[in-house]
Amino acid sequence: MKLKQALAGVAALASFTAAHAQTANTFYVTTGWFRFMPQDSSDPLKIISSGGTPVNMAIPNTGANISSADTLGLSLGYYITDHFAAEAELGIPPKFDLSGGGSFSTFGKVGEAKLWSPALLLKYYFNKPEAKFRPYLGIGFTYAWFTDAHITNAAFEQGVLGGPTSVSTDRSWAPVFNLGFNYNFTKHWFAGFSLSYIPISVIASFDTTVNNQLSTVRRSEAKIHLNPLVTYLKVGYNF
Repeated sequence: MKLKQALAGVAALASFTAAHAQTANTFYVTTGWFRFMPQDSSDPLKIISSGGTPVNMAIPNTGANISSADTLGLSLGYYITDHFAAEAELGIPPKFDLSGGGSFSTFGKVGEAKLWSPALLLKYYFNKPEAKFRPYLGIGFTYAWFTDAHITNAAFEQGVLGGPTSVSTDRSWAPVFNLGFNYNFTKHWFAGFSLSYIPISVIASFDTTVNNQLSTVRRSEAKIHLNPLVTYLKVGYNF
């Protein structure tokens, strides 16, 4: 009889633990695959200055496009209550290809860069903590910037920009709108999918040494509206 009571107690404890795997004060971690899909457009290329003299002249029917990219992702989260969770999303910086738009489209790929965009989200989970299927809505922000930006197309660099060119971009804060779901296989393991929209623009600056004359530097700019849709297919573990 005592053995049966002990087993019943263990089973009850296991049931209690499973039922509260996603309640307040629970930490979790996920890993998976991010896909960035820019819904991009851009303003015309604008010559800002030449040799230190202001120009501020836009070149009509020009622009730039950015490719989609994939990367490995990671998130760390904490259930503040049974339904609210805070989550930080990170990832290995994906590499994007930059191609010409408008009259520049004949050049194809003209450059590349890596994107850093860590995000912090607040999510609201529907259904009870013990439910296997838990959809959620989230909102948060990201701080995005590019590194390793450079021109890869010599014909574009010489024929359009006018000589050796260095590339830089500004840094931007942006909101993140998020929705998704988790499916719980056990009290610890789950899988999920999310979709985020990030309305964000960046300004790419080009500093060109014109005709290899060090004293003559032309600065050009292009404002690119990224506005990516970001999907995240993931597996996770509740602690």
